[in-house]
Amino acid sequence: MELSALPIPRRRLGRTGLEVSALGLGCMGMSQTYGTPDDDESIATIHRALDMGCNFFDTAESYGPFVNEELLGRALRGRRDRAVIATKFGWEYEGTRRGALNSRPEHIRQVVDASLARLDTDRIDVLYQHRVEKVPIEEVAGTVGDLIATGKVAHFGLSEAGAGTIARAHKVCPVTVLQTEYSLWERHVEQEILPTIRELGIGLVAYSPLGRGFLTGSAMRAEDYPDSDYRKHDPRFQGANFDSNTAAADVVREIAREFSATPAQVSLAWLLHKGADIVPIPGTKRRVTLAENLAAEQLALDAEALRRLDEALPVEAVAGTRYPESVMHMNGR
Repeated sequence: MELSALPIPRRRLGRTGLEVSALGLGCMGMSQTYGTPDDDESIATIHRALDMGCNFFDTAESYGPFVNEELLGRALRGRRDRAVIATKFGWEYEGTRRGALNSRPEHIRQVVDASLARLDTDRIDVLYQHRVEKVPIEEVAGTVGDLIATGKVAHFGLSEAGAGTIARAHKVCPVTVLQTEYSLWERHVEQEILPTIRELGIGLVAYSPLGRGFLTGSAMRAEDYPDSDYRKHDPRFQGANFDSNTAAADVVREIAREFSATPAQVSLAWLLHKGADIVPIPGTKRRVTLAENLAAEQLALDAEALRRLDEALPVEAVAGTRYPESVMHMNGR
């Protein structure tokens, strides 16, 4: 079948009135991590997203740092009311050098004011704690609740939080969405996190839904990426892990051929089929890739294709940790 990127429908996340496009746009790679930034093309991509009905944009103070929020703010001038902006707090900075985690109440308030200025807006639609740390989650939730009361923030989100932490936060301030990694090659969320947030009525925003590009069929070995590219240090792109993961992902390419789609579209369609409470946010800084990704919403995978994908890439099939061991301790707490 021939897929085209028609305006995409909305999905409702959580119980606090957040409605966003069924696929969002991750903006991090526009400013860091994957290759050389191209601000003009990135802004054109954001504009094209809005024109195609994609209204959910994900950024953070740490992307760049700071410059990604500024880029999104510039892109949305005159278009702000058409967009839903999500950003994150949680780190200390000395200039542009990132330091320790910091979710103390006063720091959260300072970061929000700085983010509002960079984004050139009067409100943040979704404010995430970027990573859970030693500050009690009840204090974090209470602070964000206060910011919601002032109108500076509309919805509270958590990123990479464990089930217990999510439940504790939700008692203090309703959590609208959890952002975590979820894709065909990262399915640990299905074991405990997804049942927990569904019980609580919390939506899921899935980042890296294409496995940092691995599921698109265009991945290279870690050593073939430049030092500026995150994948240079990604365990799943290294050595024997790369070989094993390439073999495990072959079925994605097979199904893509059968449906006259791309591997990326199959991967995103699989995730969309996992529930109407899930919104993937594939990242790109190119209009052509954006159109390809958004067209995945039209791809109706049949039960047999979904079964083959589920069986080909269970949790245990993927080789290597999803982050280097030095930072794995910051995820899922």
